[in-house]
Amino acid sequence: MKVLLLKDPKDKDSGPDPYMKELGLYGFEATLIPVLSFEFVSLETLFEKLSHPECYGGLVFTSPRALEAIKLCLKENSKNEAWSKSLKQRWNTKPAYVVGKATASLVEEIGLIPQGEKSGNAEKLAEYICSREKPNSSALLFPCGALKREVLPTVLREKGIPLESLTVYQTTQHADLQGSLSSYFSQQGFPASIVFFSPSGVKFCLQHIQKLSGDLINHIKFAAIGPTTAEAMEAAGIPVSCTAESPTPQDLAAGIQKALHLQNCCLAK
Repeated sequence: MKVLLLKDPKDKDSGPDPYMKELGLYGFEATLIPVLSFEFVSLETLFEKLSHPECYGGLVFTSPRALEAIKLCLKENSKNEAWSKSLKQRWNTKPAYVVGKATASLVEEIGLIPQGEKSGNAEKLAEYICSREKPNSSALLFPCGALKREVLPTVLREKGIPLESLTVYQTTQHADLQGSLSSYFSQQGFPASIVFFSPSGVKFCLQHIQKLSGDLINHIKFAAIGPTTAEAMEAAGIPVSCTAESPTPQDLAAGIQKALHLQNCCLAK
């Protein structure tokens, strides 16, 4: 059975995409179509703030893209000695809060120590931060996207925990998205399941999928990587057949397997 993943591919240097690999172990034929493009902004401002850890109580990351922005600004300032061993050590005396394992691994790549990676979503990460931070302490630096949700900032604000947000990337539709979807449906037909990985993915893909699928869309099992994406799917009128218990390849593959197994059982009856 075929599964369509609406997500960006993992870096080529880091091997095969883990979601495609895990689904393959379950016997699924997975195809990945990139959905989003990102434009990084305010990198000079980000570097300036990173150069002064004494001004902050720690860091907060809810997106791998924020870490990409940091790696990019460090690369552009590679001749600057500010991001030195001593600076990393100073940041490592402060928490680097992360929402999941993917973000945690990128935090480790820049030499910092992640905390809270088992949270899985912004709501739970906010609870975790509130359990560890004191009100009116130094602000946490929050590099984020222009489309960030307000859940985490709102919870921290209500608890009196200062948060300084800095938009470091903007999200747009991938230039090849419509063509890639058309090509997939014309060449491979209709997948058994389609997986959304972000609310933006729902926004950019749904209209194209509806047009390409027609009435057959009712036979496709739609899956979400997490509760936030599932909420966006439901708001758009998409029936969510499964939501991964945590945003990992293992939990997603298991959820899809269960959803499709239940479907087959119903058809057999």
